[in-house]
Amino acid sequence: MPSPPKAPARKKDLKVNKDAPPSKPAAEAPASPAPVTAKNGAPDEFALPTKEVYKPDNQLQLLEKDLQEEIAKMLTANNPAAPKNTARFNMKERVYKLEPMVDQLLVHYTTDGWLLHKASEDARKQQEVEKQVEEATLRFQNEVDRAKKEKREEGTDADGPDDSRQLRNQFNFSERAAQTLNYPMRDRETTTEPPPTASFSGTCSQWEIYDAYIADQEKQRAQEELNKQKAAAKKATTVTDTAETSQEPAKDDHGNVLHHGNMERAVKVLERMENQNTYKELAMDFKYWDDMSDQYRQAEGSLLPLWKFYTERCKHKHVTSLCWNPEYYDLFAVGYGSFDFLHQSSGLVCCYSLKNPSYPEYVFGTDSGVMCLDFHPQHPNLLAVGSYDGSVSVFDVRRPTKPLYSSTAATGKHTDPVWEIFWQEDEMLKQLQFFSVASDGRVTLWTLAKSELLHQEMMELRIGSNEKKEVEDEPTKGNLAGGCCFDFNKAQDHLFVVGTEEGHIHKCSQAYNSEYLQTYQGHDMTVYAVKWNNIHQRIFLSASADWTLKLWEGDNPRPVMSFDLNNPVGDAAWSPHSATVFAAVTDDGKVHVYDLAEKKHEAVCQQKVVKKAKLTKISFNPKHPILIVGDDRGCVTCLKLSPNLRKVSKPADEKQKVEDLEVAKLNKVIEIAMKGGVAAE
Repeated sequence: MPSPPKAPARKKDLKVNKDAPPSKPAAEAPASPAPVTAKNGAPDEFALPTKEVYKPDNQLQLLEKDLQEEIAKMLTANNPAAPKNTARFNMKERVYKLEPMVDQLLVHYTTDGWLLHKASEDARKQQEVEKQVEEATLRFQNEVDRAKKEKREEGTDADGPDDSRQLRNQFNFSERAAQTLNYPMRDRETTTEPPPTASFSGTCSQWEIYDAYIADQEKQRAQEELNKQKAAAKKATTVTDTAETSQEPAKDDHGNVLHHGNMERAVKVLERMENQNTYKELAMDFKYWDDMSDQYRQAEGSLLPLWKFYTERCKHKHVTSLCWNPEYYDLFAVGYGSFDFLHQSSGLVCCYSLKNPSYPEYVFGTDSGVMCLDFHPQHPNLLAVGSYDGSVSVFDVRRPTKPLYSSTAATGKHTDPVWEIFWQEDEMLKQLQFFSVASDGRVTLWTLAKSELLHQEMMELRIGSNEKKEVEDEPTKGNLAGGCCFDFNKAQDHLFVVGTEEGHIHKCSQAYNSEYLQTYQGHDMTVYAVKWNNIHQRIFLSASADWTLKLWEGDNPRPVMSFDLNNPVGDAAWSPHSATVFAAVTDDGKVHVYDLAEKKHEAVCQQKVVKKAKLTKISFNPKHPILIVGDDRGCVTCLKLSPNLRKVSKPADEKQKVEDLEVAKLNKVIEIAMKGGVAAE
C-alpha cells in the first residue's frame, strides 16, 4: 500500500493571537552547553549526554484553548499515479462515459509462498490427509503390538505382520540403463570417367547470315503453299462426299451410325432414363411430396430441395439470369456472368431439363459475360441474350454454335451492361422484336430483320421526375439515369416500369417516349427487380439493395406495403398461381416466401438454401409448384413449395373465375393495408 500523504495544516492552526501574552519557553538553557567534568577537572568521556531544548525566536505562540483543540485528519490510500479521467464506451447507451471507480491498488512486491491459512479450503484438505496418515500409522502400530503380545503369550518367537504393503515409499525406484555398441562408420568412394569433350571453332561472315535467313524464308513460304493445297483438296473432297450422300441413301457403316441424329436422340433418352433411376427419390418427391405438417400450421410453409444443376464450365461464375421455356415446362435457361465488375470473363448459357439434372441439354458461350436472357413466348427455340459489354444477341437453342443476330457498335449496341431483356410481339406488323435496358440510360427496341438487327431508341431515362427538356438540342447523356430492370404490364403491353440506379421507379409508355407517366419514390439504393403481378394489372413489386421489398399500386407514388429483409434483396418474383404470393432472395442465402392473404407483415416461409453463398436470382415455374434459385457460385437449386405456399382460391360455382377471386383477395389486402397505416411513408 502507498504511504498516505500528510494532511495540510489548516489556516486556523497557524493563527496567531496578538492579544495573548507571550508564552514561556519550554526550558531555559544557556547559549552553549557546559561540558561535564571529572573530579580532577578533566572532561568526563563516559558521562551520559544531557538533553537541551532550544526555543526558536519565531515560534508560533498559541493559547491553551488552541493547544487543546482537536484537529481531524483523514488518511487516504489513493494511488497518485492512477488515472482520474478514464472513459469507456457504453454499448447499451452507445456513448462514452467516465469510469466512476478507479483501481487504486499498487503492488510494490509480490511472491508465491507455501504458507496456507488455517481457515482456507486447501489447509483443511491437507489436515485431512495428515490425519488419515496418522490414523493409518496408529492402526499399523496397534497390529504390530497385538501380534507381538499374542506370540509372547503362546511362547513362540515370530516376526510381526508384513509391513511391505503398508506405508510404502512411493518415491523408491531404481534406475536401469543399458549400453549398445555403435557401428563403425564406413566411407565409400567411386570414380567415374569424365565425359568426352571436343573443341570446335568457326567463322561466320555477314553474307552467310544473310543467305541463311533467305533460305529459311523460302522454306516457310513453300510450307504455307503446301498447306493451302492440302486444305483445298480436303474441302473439295468434303463437298463431293456431301453431294453423293444427299443423292444416295445413307450407308450403315460404323461412322455414320455413331454421328446420326437418331443415334444422338437415342443416347439422350438413355441418359435421361439413367438419371431418372439415379434420382428416383427426388423424382418421386417432385411428383407426390406434400408436407403433411401444413395441416397443423395454417400460416407457415416450407421448401423441399430437389435437384441441383451445376457444370464444371460455370466454375467461378455467377448465375445472372433464369428463364423458363414457355412451351416445355421442364426446360429452363441459365445465364452465367459476373457481378464483380473488376473480374470479368467470358459468358455462358446453359439450358437444363428437369429430366436430366446431371448435364445441360444445350451449352453455348459468349465473348462477354451474360447478364440477362429471355425465351420468345411463341417461338420457344429463340433465346435473346444481353451481355456485359452492351451487346444483345439472338440464339437458336437447336443450333447454338453461333448467334443468329448480334448487335455491334455500328448497329447501335449499348455502351454499358444490359440488365434486362424482354420479348414483345408487334401486333400490327407481326415482326419479332424485343426490348432491352442498360446502365447507359437507354431503353431500346430491337427488330429482327432478314439479315440484320435493327434498333430504335424508345426512351432515355433522365435523372428526375416529369420535367420536360428545356432545350431539345442540348445533349443529355450526362443527365441519364442508369436503368437496372424493367417489366411490361401483362394486360396493357404498352405500359412498362423501369428501375434505376438512383432508387426511383418510372412508369413509361411506348406511345410517349419524351416523359414519364409516373415516378415512384421509395427506395434509397439501386432497384434490382420490378415485377408486375401476373393476375392483378395495377400491382407491381420492387426489390432493392436497401434491404426492402415494396408493393406499389396504380398511380400512388408511395409504396402501399414495405417489407424489410435485413439483407440486400437480389431478386423477386410473383407466383403464377396466386395473386398474393411472391418470393425473394437475399445475400445471406435465404428464400423468403410471402402470402399476403395469410400474413401481411412477415414471410410465411423463410428458409436458408445455401451456405457461404449469395442468392442472386429466382423464378417460379409457370405450371409446376416449384421454383429455382441461383447463387454466386454457379449452382441452381430447385425447390418444391409446400401446400400452404401454393393456395389458390376455389370458386363456389361455375360462373366465378379464379382470376376474379384472386384479384378481389389482393384488393382486400391493399385496402386493409392503406386503412391501417401499413403503407410506408
